[in-house]
Amino acid sequence: MPTPAQNYSAAIKAYNTAARGETANLKKPADDIQQDEFADLVNNAIKAAVKIGERSENLSIQGISDKADISKVVTAVSEAELTLQTVVTVRDKVLAAYKEIMRMPI
Repeated sequence: MPTPAQNYSAAIKAYNTAARGETANLKKPADDIQQDEFADLVNNAIKAAVKIGERSENLSIQGISDKADISKVVTAVSEAELTLQTVVTVRDKVLAAYKEIMRMPI
């Protein structure tokens, strides 16, 4: 994975090349980026959110049957609620970004 300094250097080189009107030597942005990284990040975040939800449900069931401390149940439910709110917010931001990209002229 390239370092930030390498990314800046490549960006400056690409800008200078484009400013001179040369485009043959430019790489596509996807050449340097591993596309699986973002997908893995999203996948791992979703899996973590599901685990938090499952743990909250299990503790809630245990709390109903008096097998868990009520403070642990409340904490788990609050954590699940916060996780759900975060997931929904990220989804909304992704959709807004997609809509913005679709409105850009070609």
